[in-house]
Amino acid sequence: MSNLVVSNISDGTTSVGTGYVVNGSAKAWVNFSSTPSPTVIRDSFSVSSITDTGSGNTTVTISSAMSTTSDYATVGNAGNGGTNPGNGYTSSNGITSTTGHHETMDDSGANSDRGHNSLIFFGDLA
Repeated sequence: MSNLVVSNISDGTTSVGTGYVVNGSAKAWVNFSSTPSPTVIRDSFSVSSITDTGSGNTTVTISSAMSTTSDYATVGNAGNGGTNPGNGYTSSNGITSTTGHHETMDDSGANSDRGHNSLIFFGDLA
């Protein structure tokens, strides 16, 4: 394998340091619907699969492992749109170097599948 070593990348107008690109970019992301069933990936990058593990619970498996089990960040959101958007958050329960857990709730706080979900992974790849 060959390596290309550069300190900046430019589009001819704007230049950005490669450290920012490598360290500041999402390593994986997914946009999916968990309702109506079955769970469907709308679009993704570096995600190999998603698994519905119960009402309001989804496990996202990424294609390339993160460098550690716990030293990376996930950001997620969820909603149904309209007047009942609901809530969504990511949970550290069940996190591994290749999976993230997305949990969603309705307005009362009960676990509930949502129509619009996303989960993003940031950190160092293995």
